[in-house]
Amino acid sequence: MGKQKIFLDKISRALHIQNKLLRQGLAECLGTLILVMFGCGSVAQLVLSEGSHGIFLAVNLAFGFAVTLGILVCGQVSGGHLNPAVTFALCLLGREKWRKFPVYFFFQTLGAFLGAGVIFGMYYDAMHIRADRDKKLPIGIFATYPSEHLSIVNGFFDQLIGTAALIVCILAIVDPYNNPIPQGLEAFTVGFTVLVIGLSMGFNSGYAVNPARDFGPRLFTAIAGWGSQVFTNGNCWFLVPIFAPFLGAVVGTLVYQLMVGWHVEGEARDKKRATEDSVKLNDINDGSTVP
Repeated sequence: MGKQKIFLDKISRALHIQNKLLRQGLAECLGTLILVMFGCGSVAQLVLSEGSHGIFLAVNLAFGFAVTLGILVCGQVSGGHLNPAVTFALCLLGREKWRKFPVYFFFQTLGAFLGAGVIFGMYYDAMHIRADRDKKLPIGIFATYPSEHLSIVNGFFDQLIGTAALIVCILAIVDPYNNPIPQGLEAFTVGFTVLVIGLSMGFNSGYAVNPARDFGPRLFTAIAGWGSQVFTNGNCWFLVPIFAPFLGAVVGTLVYQLMVGWHVEGEARDKKRATEDSVKLNDINDGSTVP
């Protein structure tokens, strides 16, 4: 046992990455991989079993819990963003440095790409049996696509509102001035938020509200056999889940800050100033009584 511990310690020292930002990026990669693996896995199970092994509620539950688990895995290292729109919102507020944004975006997309690869390998036989029967690979397992009734404009609004709602709730959860969530429960409340968004906003296009979660698996499917249709389908729908969430992040950040954030922060600042003034006054009074 002692030799094993020494061996593992040597491996740990040899593989330890000194660059903090790279460590954070790798953590985001793993967290997003878990999100896509469990989330898209639930969709694959539902679609390939033709409803015998899942329902729409189960997919929403899987994505909600997948977000929770992803945050629990990487949260202490990287903050557990799992979504470039979340990183973007925190950068807008100055809570994260802008140099993190492209790094997180890349690793989140990579994690989503790899997560899709895991599910593709797991359900490879089932997908190709289905493809032999239908003469085409099932397209809706890994990325989001618009329903027949949905226009590009309505779809853009759908993604904007969904992401704005997500950002408002996340900012409330992480705001230390607004009824802060007990430490350790943030992941569960964010996962619950994703679940609620899925239950209420999933009909139009599957509520991606996450550019990395949508583009990474879409890129994987393009390489794995689906081809260019993953980009051309729905009048180049793939652009909507990339750009709309960032605008939604801006809207969500402004809405939260204008209606809650700046006010509770101002109250806390005023209370702190009043306390400091009171302490100074007491010091002056105490000093005046000294003979």
